[in-house]
Parts: sequence; C-alpha cells; structure tokens
Amino acid sequence: MVYLHLIPCLLWNIVTCLYFHAFFFFFFFFFLVTINHIIWYSVFVFQTNLKFLAWAGFLYCGSDCIKANAKSCGECIQAGPNCGWCKKTDFLQEGEPTSARCDDLAALKSKGCPVEDIENPRGSKQVLEDREVTNRKIGAAEKLKPEAITQIQPQKLVLKLRVGEPQTFSLKFKRAEDYPIDLYYLMDLSYSMKDDLENVKSLGTALMFEMEKITSDFRIGFGSFVEKTVMPYISTTPAKLRNPCTGDQNCTSPFSYKNVLSLTSEGNKFNELVGKQHISGNLDSPEGGFDAIMQVAVCGEQIGWRNVTRLLVFSTDAGFHFAGDGKLGGIVLPNDGKCHLENNMYTMSHYYDYPSIAHLVQKLSENNIQTIFAVTEEFQAVYKELKNLIPKSAVGTLSSNSSNVIQLIIDAYNSLSSEVILENSKLPKGVTISYKSYCKNGVNDTQEDGRKCSNISIGDEVKFEISVTANECPRKGQNETIKIKPLGFTEEVEINLQFVCECQCQNEGEANSPACHEGNGTFECGACRCNEGRIGRLCECSTDEVNSEDMDAYCRRENSTEICSNNGECICGQCVCKKRENTNEVYSGKYCECDNFNCDRSNGLICGGNGICKCRVCECFPNFTGSACDCSLDTVPCMASNGQICNGRGTCECGTCNCTDPKFQGSTCEMCQTCLGVCAEHKDCVQCRAFNKGEKKETCSQECMYFNMTRVESRDKLPQPGQPDPLSHCKEKDVDDCWFYFTYSVNSNGEANVHVVETPECPSGPDIIPIVAGVVAGIVLIGLALLLIWKLLMIIHDRREFAKFEKEKMNAKWDTQENPIYKSPINNFKNPNYGRKAGL
Repeated sequence: MVYLHLIPCLLWNIVTCLYFHAFFFFFFFFFLVTINHIIWYSVFVFQTNLKFLAWAGFLYCGSDCIKANAKSCGECIQAGPNCGWCKKTDFLQEGEPTSARCDDLAALKSKGCPVEDIENPRGSKQVLEDREVTNRKIGAAEKLKPEAITQIQPQKLVLKLRVGEPQTFSLKFKRAEDYPIDLYYLMDLSYSMKDDLENVKSLGTALMFEMEKITSDFRIGFGSFVEKTVMPYISTTPAKLRNPCTGDQNCTSPFSYKNVLSLTSEGNKFNELVGKQHISGNLDSPEGGFDAIMQVAVCGEQIGWRNVTRLLVFSTDAGFHFAGDGKLGGIVLPNDGKCHLENNMYTMSHYYDYPSIAHLVQKLSENNIQTIFAVTEEFQAVYKELKNLIPKSAVGTLSSNSSNVIQLIIDAYNSLSSEVILENSKLPKGVTISYKSYCKNGVNDTQEDGRKCSNISIGDEVKFEISVTANECPRKGQNETIKIKPLGFTEEVEINLQFVCECQCQNEGEANSPACHEGNGTFECGACRCNEGRIGRLCECSTDEVNSEDMDAYCRRENSTEICSNNGECICGQCVCKKRENTNEVYSGKYCECDNFNCDRSNGLICGGNGICKCRVCECFPNFTGSACDCSLDTVPCMASNGQICNGRGTCECGTCNCTDPKFQGSTCEMCQTCLGVCAEHKDCVQCRAFNKGEKKETCSQECMYFNMTRVESRDKLPQPGQPDPLSHCKEKDVDDCWFYFTYSVNSNGEANVHVVETPECPSGPDIIPIVAGVVAGIVLIGLALLLIWKLLMIIHDRREFAKFEKEKMNAKWDTQENPIYKSPINNFKNPNYGRKAGL
C-alpha cells in the first residue's frame, strides 16, 4: 500500500501519453494527406502544361538564326552551327523578307524546304602528315639522326572551321628512348664560387659517363657570367678592372657573359677549357645571370644547339638582377632579345638593361630550352618562385662546393622529362582551343590541366584530345596557321585553319541575272543580291524611289488607309513585314494582314497546341477540330470500363461524354444520384422468377419477363468479369432475410441476361446460451470489480484515519502527572525559631 499515492500520477502519465500519440497520429495523417494533394496537383499542372512546354521549346528553337537577320547564305551560316539557308526559289511567302530563308534546319524542313535545297556546309579535318612515333631502344645498331626521330603524331593537318562548330583531333606523344641531349653549363664565376669551380673542372668526363646511361648522343658546353661592367655593379678603377679581388688573389677581369665552350661531344675538351678558367669579382650580391641566359637562348649558332632535348644548367650561389635594375648604372634601354656575341663575349651589357622574367620565358620557350637552376640552400625559395614562372624548369640544391652537381643534373633531367606540357602559338582573333588529356593510369583532365601529363617514363605513350573552335570569320577570310608543341621539345604539330564563311551556292551565282529585275543583281542561293543603289527582294527599285507616295498605293488593301496593315513597311511598292521580338511570331501576306499568333487559344496555347496558326486561322492536326483545335475526335476518353462509349447513355463530343439522359453524369455517364443501382432495380423481378416470392410475386409474369434467366449451382458458376458484355455482380436480401446472388448483363443485341444462384444463403439464428452466459459473467465480474474497488478505498480511508490519530497522539504536550488542575495534599512549613540559641 506504500505506492498507492503514485496511482494518480500514473493515471496522468497514461492519459498524457495517449493524448500525445493521438496528436502525433493526427498530425502525421494530415501531413500525408497534404503531400498527397501536392503531388496530385503537381501531376495535374504538369499534364496540363506539358503541351505548352513542348510548344514553347519548339517556338524558341532556331531563334538565333532568325535574329541574325542574314541577307545572304554566308551571313546565315555564320550565325550558328545549326543554321541553314533555303535556296528554293519560291520558298518565301508573300511579304516575308529574304532573311526568312535563314533558320534552324528542322524549322526549314517544317516550312517545306526540301533537304536538297538547304545549304548547310560543315567543317572537317584532314591529316596531311601522320608519321608514326618512333620505337627505338637504347644501344640499337641503327643510329638515327635527330630529325628522323618522331615523338609526336600527327605532324600536319588542315581544319575547316565553321563558326560555332568545334573540330576535334587526337594528338599522340611518346617519349623516345635514346633521344639526343645537348647540355649547356652556365656558371657564376664571382668570387664566392671559387671552391665550386674546382669541382666543375672535372665535370665533363664524369657527366658524359653518367649520361651514357640515358642517351648515346650527348653533347656538353660551358659558359660563365659575372656582372655588367659598369658602376655600381663592379669597381671601375683601373686596378680593380685588372684584378677585382683583394689581397694576393689572382682573379680575371670582370665580364658580363662569356661562351667558353660551344656544345661538343668531347668531355676531355670540356675539362681542359674549364680548367683554365679563373674566378672574377663584383661589388653587389645579385648577379647578372639573366643577361647570360638570354644570350645562351638566342645565340643558337654560337652555342651549337641542335633540334634535340636542350638543357641549360644555371649554377649560382646568389640572386639575380632583372629588368629595371639597369637604371642603377644609367642603362635604360630594354633588352632587345637578340644575340650580341663577339668573340664569344657579350658586348652590349653596358647598353641594354637586364631582360624581364616574361622576356626570358618567351625566348626559352621559343628555343625549346629547359632550365635547371642549381643553387645553394640559401636561395632555394627565390628560385623556386622563379621556377613557377618559367615552364619546364627545375630547381636543385647545390652543395657549398658543387660536389653533387652531377646527381643534381640527373635528377632534374628525369623530373623535367617525366612531364609533357602542350603549348600553342598565338591564336587568330575569334579562335579558341581546348585540351583534354588521357594520361597514365587512367588519369584524365580538362581545361588548363588538360594540357599536361605527369609521371611519364621513357617509352610511355599519352594522348590528348584537342578541339579548335572559330567564333567568328576573319575579315578577309584568309587561312591561318597555328602550331602546337610540347614544351622543351622541338617537334610540333602544324595546323592550317581554313574558315567556312561562304556557301557553295554562292560560287554558282549568276551576276546581272534577269531574275533580279533586268539584271540589277546577282541571283545566288535562291535570292537576289542587289547591285549598289538597288533594293527590293528582286532589286526592282532604286534607292531614289523608296519614298515615293505613288509606291504606297500598292501597299494598301482595298477600302483601307493603312499601309501594310500597320504591320510592315512599303518598299518598292511591296510590303516588307515587321519582325517581332519573338522571332517565331511572323507577319505575312501581301499586305502583312496575316500572322501566326492571333488565332484562337485553348488552355493558354495557340490552337490548343493541336494545330498551326496560319493567317489567324487554326489548321488543326489530324483527330482535332474546332476554331482553337480544342475538340478531339478521339473517343478513347469517352470509353467506359465496360467497353461502351459513355456507357451507352450519351455521345462523345470533343473527347467528352454528353449524356443524353440528364439524370446521368460523370466522365462516361456512369453516375446517377437519383437512380437505384442495377442490383436494387432488378432484385424484385429476379426474386419472383427464381424463388417465387417477393413484392412482385403476383405480377411477375407481367412485369418481370424482360430478361433471360439462368440458374447456377453456386457463386463460383456465375459469369466473371472479362466477358464482352457489361456485367454487374449483385448480392441482395429476400423477404426471409436470406442472401441471394445474381449477375445482370446486357449483350450487344440489347438482350438482358440474368444468372442466379438457385439456393439462397439463409443465416442461422443466434446461439442464446453463450450470449446469456457472457452477460451474466460480465455482470458478476463488474460487481466483483466494484466490490474490490470499494474495499480498496475503505482500506485506504481507514489507514489514513489511523495514521492521523497516531500523529496527534505523538504531538500531545501533557500526561497524568502534569494535570494543570492537580493540587498536592502535602504542605511544608518552616519554624522561624528553629536553630536559635535558648535564652535569646
């Protein structure tokens, strides 16, 4: 009983939980109903507007071609890749301008232009030179010349470009084995590189030995640089010009750049000449290395570059001067990017400024030179930034004395040669190019990354897909040539661009043709191109006659003062109809009195989307009629589920049932709000004929002989749905409250047929004993439950009263010994003389 106080709380929780679940169920049900209505409405709107969307898409197809307002076939095909020109002589309707010959291909066909009369020249590609890439192994007996090795395919092709139509071709690149290499070592000979020079002196033979593992055709050269020979870069005192070093150091005179050794295959000669070199000196820390790089790039004959892999190793332990720094020495002329070597010495360092980075990039790229920056750790960050600006370049860390330079060169070469980057020459105006790469291991890229492939080993083959598009024709229509090549390689693809800016039929034109009003124009592509000073569709007018009032009379309808119905201009006595903002809405007719957009509409669509508007009258598609083509002749929407049109109670008009009996309604006249059902209508007659009972028992022979009746043994024997005749299954009660089953159908001859189960189903009476026993048991159980509840409440009440009594008893403040009216019978008196001495 200690938990009885929790019963109200428990009941409250149960009620709250039930309320919450009921609320949640109601909300969820409401949500589902709402979603269902939204979906239903969306489907309805979609179905309603599907035709509109399709029609709108058709209307705007080809609008770019019409907006171009092309006066000739050439102008038309430049309007877009899908534009065509109809050269059929009688193609134009009366009042239509010549520009109406230009339209989308599908639109021209729909307007009645035969395919053979549509001018639609297309672009093309033609490969002129297509040598296979070279398959060559290192150490092969046959030694090929560099120009006989092919790493890129194809080599030459012609692209015919039509405006807006891209032409695509595949380019294959394969890195050949045993490909020749030219390496030029360009070294900083300022004083800080003294210990490095000692190691470089033996570089020739050592590097030749290592490079033989890569190629059997290797050449090496050497050059050195210091700084411009003017103040403040060097000291110009005579003594310092002879020996710029301090103390007893023997240094050579300062110089800008010196070509010590042109490219050679003799490693010993490299060692010999480099061994004779001496350190020089300058005043400032940055060096004049850019002057030297420029001369190495542009002085190809003096350096001895071949059309092979060209490597330039730039070795220094300092920064660099660039364009603008020459002003410190009074040098303001920009570097001209030309070779100025005399006796292998750069002679114009005092005259031209340092080159800019962009200028260097251009010259290195033009001459297919790949640069390796071998610099000390201190300047790694600077040259890595420079590497990002110079394509096909690498940076290696040079030890303090250049002892690792050979390994640095090998690593840098492998890094450079493992990546191929395509670049193209300057594109003509209006021409664009795009790349897509197909690299190793299924790596594909587009846009800028589509120009390159990485991690390429010797013998690997990669492909590029290149698309060239002309967005406009050149003014003079002349051919152009562009070139595509891999950076750092001399091989290239030469592409001749030919622009398709005219139609073939223009070459077949007849000058001064009689068809153009006595030879006042050239008849080409089905239309007249008027001579200067003549206008009109047939060049029938001169420009002096255009504003003549007499001409306007030919542009007015009878009994009308409107020129060209206010929908066009009168030119040469003929109406040329206006163009509307929507290029698919067209005025036509001799007086521009017709149009294709003011016909009757249905569901917001011209001609209901089921016809074509011609001269403000709808020409309906097959199976449609009406002024707005909104009346369908198709009877499928009127077909009822029983196979009858409108259930035999109406006619199908414009795809909708028109019920002949006004009490029937619905999409197929299937509903009747005031009618008895088929089963209820015939049950009395079926009952009297089958079982000889019911309300019509006495009049059965007079009122119920309108159908043929067939008895069957059971419900399974009744006719089932699927037969040709409409069929109704019925279950009705007879006068004895028994169920009887029958079917009612009408055949194609109008005869009614009834199939009835010969034995009705009569339900047995209720079993009284279980019902009485259940009622008694229920009363007893309810009584016991009430008694238990009453007993429980009484126990609770008694316990509460007893607990209250116990509490009051414990809180009492008095007992029998502390009775407030109790008085003790004992009195105490004290003798005042007690204890005094006698005689006092």
